[in-house]
Amino acid sequence: MEKKTCPNNATGISQAAELIRNGELVAFPTETVYGLGANALDPAAIEKIYAAKGRPATSPLIVHVSSIEMARGLVREWPERAEKLAAKFWPGPLTLVLPKLPHVPDRLTAGLDTVGVRMPAHSIALALIQEAGVPIAAPSANPFTELSPTTAQHVRDGLGDRVAMVLDGGRTTVGIESTVLSLAGSRAVLLRPGMVTKAEIEAVIGPVELLGISNEGSHASPGLHARHYSPKTPLVLVAPGQLPVAGRGTLLRMPDNPREYAAVLYERLHTADAQGWDWIAIEQPPRTDEWSAIRDRLERATSR
Repeated sequence: MEKKTCPNNATGISQAAELIRNGELVAFPTETVYGLGANALDPAAIEKIYAAKGRPATSPLIVHVSSIEMARGLVREWPERAEKLAAKFWPGPLTLVLPKLPHVPDRLTAGLDTVGVRMPAHSIALALIQEAGVPIAAPSANPFTELSPTTAQHVRDGLGDRVAMVLDGGRTTVGIESTVLSLAGSRAVLLRPGMVTKAEIEAVIGPVELLGISNEGSHASPGLHARHYSPKTPLVLVAPGQLPVAGRGTLLRMPDNPREYAAVLYERLHTADAQGWDWIAIEQPPRTDEWSAIRDRLERATSR
């Protein structure tokens, strides 16, 4: 398949939308990372996402929408908590997991009776969804367990010719994947931490529980495999001032602010990964709520 790269313009978005409607894969920028998009209501197109990424069937996909109306067209329930959170955080890096309607393909949800939906805060993503006229399923546009892409070049390097088009929107701004929150039961459960923090969510809807760990069956959210977000070069977390002693490596100096840190994390790991080191080291981040998403990504990235 010949792969095209298009900048942010109406012609490129129109071409990408036609590809989506025709069951093809399009990589596009969101505020978090680049997504590998396909028509969320087309089982054959969804299958192409799993094949291109080498993604296991137990890992569900998140659906991207351009309006609350589109999100409500995918779910059986839209509780008051969802309305409040969407009003506060959408468009933005918060995914809400809710009971799905029957027309949402089981392949998309890893056989679960729930679906994750979010409205991305990126003009290209929103324009693509609106032009395509369908919700777009889009995990990160990279091979499964590898570093997520925050530039169009990362997508090209990772997926090669497995995607029909890449919409180039420059570097993403949030830099790591969305927070995933389940509202499918009576209790709100944080499935995956992100830059919308537990404390920020609780300020809107009250108490939020943390997911209990299970290694059996389909995962309640993307990003729950023990090894994830990993460079090819071994990544090690170290105490301040300490370094591994064997081999040639590099210590990445990272920002002190968690939002600035998240925005550059994957990009700096991509750069270091291409430099031929024996190891990459990063100092352990603080153990506070605002750093929980960064700790989660680093701990999964260091798992072997």
